Amino acid sequence: MTPTIALLLIITFLLSTVGLLLLIWSIATNQFSQSQAAARTIFSPGEEGHSEDPALEGAPPYVVDKKIDDEAVNARWLADHSSKPAVLTWLTSAVIWLLIGSMYGLFSSIKMHYPEFLADSAWWTFGRIRPMHLNAVTYGWASMAGIGVILFLIPRLFKTPLYGTKYAITGAVIWNIGMLLGLGAINLGLSDGQEWLEFPWQIDLLFVVAGALCAIPLLITCAKRTEPHLYVSSWYFLAALVWFPFLFFIANAPYLFPGATGATVNWWFAHNVLGLWVTPIGIGTAYYLIPKILGRPIISYKLSLIGFWSLALFYSQVGIHHIIGGPIPTWLVTLSIVHSVMMSVPVITVAINHHGTMWGHFSMLKDSPTLRFVWIGALMYTASSLQGSMEALRSINVITHFTHYTVAHAHLGMYAFLSFILFGAVYFIMPRLTDWEWPWRRMISLHFWLVASGILIYFVSLTTAGWLQGLALLDAKTPFLEIVQMTIPYLQGRTLGGSLMTLGHIVFAVHFVAMLKRSGTAKNEPTLFRVSAKEVS
Repeated sequence: MTPTIALLLIITFLLSTVGLLLLIWSIATNQFSQSQAAARTIFSPGEEGHSEDPALEGAPPYVVDKKIDDEAVNARWLADHSSKPAVLTWLTSAVIWLLIGSMYGLFSSIKMHYPEFLADSAWWTFGRIRPMHLNAVTYGWASMAGIGVILFLIPRLFKTPLYGTKYAITGAVIWNIGMLLGLGAINLGLSDGQEWLEFPWQIDLLFVVAGALCAIPLLITCAKRTEPHLYVSSWYFLAALVWFPFLFFIANAPYLFPGATGATVNWWFAHNVLGLWVTPIGIGTAYYLIPKILGRPIISYKLSLIGFWSLALFYSQVGIHHIIGGPIPTWLVTLSIVHSVMMSVPVITVAINHHGTMWGHFSMLKDSPTLRFVWIGALMYTASSLQGSMEALRSINVITHFTHYTVAHAHLGMYAFLSFILFGAVYFIMPRLTDWEWPWRRMISLHFWLVASGILIYFVSLTTAGWLQGLALLDAKTPFLEIVQMTIPYLQGRTLGGSLMTLGHIVFAVHFVAMLKRSGTAKNEPTLFRVSAKEVS
């Protein structure tokens, strides 16, 4: 165990050293000194005070009346369309994997309370379709949609067209090949047997290559940017693209971490995927879209940078709290618990900025699809992160460990936080790439209420089941079968919630295809949740 711990500490030290060098560079290049003025770099001249997603009733339109304003708007249009082929490739792939992952997730949920369901085939056993669900939604939906959103936002943040689009498209093709081979291998029973690391390591190499290809255009565009300041979203995106390949390569290195050492590396990786990959994507996207839709900068730019650097400092050792009581040194578990509690620092700073910027403008949630999805996702980031810090405490962990409570918590973060933000981002991006508004307002509303009610039922059911399950497991006199039977109604509630979410995904996918085909009629105004005039379908 000692070599494994030593390696993890060395990796953490190297990451911290790189982070320190980046911090020194950011200070030397005045990334901090611009203070609140830096929060306005995402706006074009004259745009501040005007919503790019004009959901605020009575808001004055953004009228270009100067040559410099006209040039800024044209430059933004060119930046958007420079990424169009790559973004549509990644987003379309993500939507397909969302449907596939949802199907496997729903089937695995049904098996939890009705094990005879599809029990005659080895291909449909729980031990195969559950990891297929996890990998399809993590690496297929969330990762590919996240990369697509980054490819769209980076040209806007750097105020320059995306360079090297062909690399990103090639990366998407290789990534999809990896997904097909990886899910096929799991379905045939060829799995590495570790959660979040089920794909055989030979197939994992495809994701390393695909990720590297995707990083090339982002780095080239960063080098050629016309905006000298790196807005906080850029920090999150670039850091995620550096952290994830590093984590993924180390965790999938074959034959280096056998036995109990593999569990330590497994959860070091699994939690860092959440904190150093999907979390930066979600937070960075929210930091851009919330102020853009409101037409006002975030309330504290310095606080946003504190949130980024504290995330980089505290998150790397959080995952070890998942193996409290395992065959690892107590001091390492305690270190992880301390890091988990200290994560309240970046969470609170992000919450102050996201929700403080919204203060006084909550009425816009009634109209804007993007704002409603993104803000609820940001709110769920606050809730899931604070819940995770509490869950790491030994007094809480002894109840929730190895129960349905942990599954509920994971979905609060991965779905209610990240997926909601990605849904909102897609509603923002697609009209700008296709030059076409979403055809049907009712489908957006139906999508929202299906997934929102679905995750609510899902989370409440499993949280309740997990807590009762944990308390019962602490009572040695309670038969295990009785505990299992007690959770069945809550597992049925989980399936109900999952069914609603799956229906929502189908609605979303159909509407997405309609956007690609430019269905419906041309509109001169955005498709919002509410309309003043009667809608004609």
